[in-house]
Amino acid sequence: MNATEHLKQFYESYDEDARLTGRSGQVEYLTTMRYIEKYLQPGMRILEIGAGTGRYSHALARMGYRVDAVELLECNIDVFHRNTQPGEDITIRQGTATDLSAIPSDTYDMTLLLGPMYHLFTREEQHTALSEALRVTRPGGLLYTAYCNNEATILSFCFMRGGIMDPHFFPLIDKETFKCASNPEDRFVMHRPHEIDALMADLPATRLHFIGTDMMTHYMKDAIEAMDEEVYRYYLQYHFLICERADMVSITNHYLDICRKS
Repeated sequence: MNATEHLKQFYESYDEDARLTGRSGQVEYLTTMRYIEKYLQPGMRILEIGAGTGRYSHALARMGYRVDAVELLECNIDVFHRNTQPGEDITIRQGTATDLSAIPSDTYDMTLLLGPMYHLFTREEQHTALSEALRVTRPGGLLYTAYCNNEATILSFCFMRGGIMDPHFFPLIDKETFKCASNPEDRFVMHRPHEIDALMADLPATRLHFIGTDMMTHYMKDAIEAMDEEVYRYYLQYHFLICERADMVSITNHYLDICRKS
């Protein structure tokens, strides 16, 4: 199977629409929305590339913004349509993050790339996706890009779940550097901050924030789900306090890189 077929197989059997629900899942969503809302201005036009089932796209459309979405998989597009409410100024088309040629340059005030970098397996594909996202963003506009963190995978999958001893993954985990490789069969691509820096180095953008959107949440889901409302509010308060601290951000499961187009 090719990369798209592996993704199709995965997302047809995975409830992506429910991933950001519950107290633990909400942390990533609330953090991402907090930083989106920080820069929203009336009349902004927004593009989401790799929109999945549309959790962010629909939230922004319901806030009154004009939102266009691009999504690769038909199964996600079907759910996206079912989630659309009357009055939303929203569109969706099928497409890939590496080819936005149907979209004119300098069109959007805010571009969200919150999923594709999880599934692009070569540096060329990753760089192309970032370049295309910036191309369709107007000068001065904002690009939000999400990445999976290498260290979270090493800790949670390799050691907490014993994956370090799974022969299938022997070729994919460097036992000296503990850098994870990936392939389409295993679906997810892991990054370290210096690799993200290298991808962005020659692109016309200036970083505004580098954030851990879920931080320790991935490691303490049961405890978070069991919190009462007051404790959960304190947990979010603490999370928002540390999610951008350089000395702590690498504990996160997902990074969010926010840049302004030059």
